[in-house]
Amino acid sequence: MNFPSELKYTTDHEWIRVEGNHAFVGITDFAQRELGDIVYIDINTIGKNVAKEAVFGTVEAVKTVSDLFMPVSGTVVEFNKKLDTNPELVNQDPYGDGWMVKIELSDVAEAGQLLSAADYAAQVGA
Repeated sequence: MNFPSELKYTTDHEWIRVEGNHAFVGITDFAQRELGDIVYIDINTIGKNVAKEAVFGTVEAVKTVSDLFMPVSGTVVEFNKKLDTNPELVNQDPYGDGWMVKIELSDVAEAGQLLSAADYAAQVGA
């Protein structure tokens, strides 16, 4: 499994890539493998401030629907429109074209409290 070292991770299997006052959020390679074929992503928080660890949407796979949890507090400013027509990008490229939302961070320092790639890999037994 792949866990890029430049990202931060949550125990709920989301990742975050901080770029200044903004960040991109998605699910990890481990999460997409566990879910299986992703068929739909529902993000209903565009324009809303979402607290750390609050649900910001759901991901639907062939077998299940799972909540998506915000790694840090922030305002959801953009949904990855590619996922509207091609949700399987999350399975194919979870850390690249498969990102889910872009957020404006409420507190950049919150990202420093998340797991490193090594810590996350240890958590999932990789």
